[in-house]
Amino acid sequence: MVIEWLEIRVPAENREAYIRIDDEIWTPALQQYDGFVAKETWIAPDDPELVIFMIRWETREQWKAIPEDELTAITERFDQALNFDYTMAASKEYQVRRFPVSRESAR
Repeated sequence: MVIEWLEIRVPAENREAYIRIDDEIWTPALQQYDGFVAKETWIAPDDPELVIFMIRWETREQWKAIPEDELTAITERFDQALNFDYTMAASKEYQVRRFPVSRESAR
C-alpha cells in the first residue's frame, strides 16, 4: 500500500468550503480508479489554514496509471468551483511498511 500525502494551504475563512468542494469533486473522482482504497481529511487545530489529505492506494502503479489529462480535467473543474486561491504546500509519497497495532491485534 502507498500513501499520497497532500498538504494544502487555504485561507482560514475558506477551509470548510475547500473541504466540502474537495469532497464533492475530488473524492468521487478518485473513487472510480482502480487501486483507490481510502481518503482521509485532516485539519490542524493550531493551524486553521492547513488541510491534509491522506489517500491510500493499493499500489503505486495503480495510482500513477491515472491519465494526466483526466487529472487536469478534474483539477480544472475543482478550481472553477472555488472562489478563492489555495496553495499546494507539500505533495509526498509514503509506503506502508507496517499496519497499525491496536489493543485487539496481536503483534
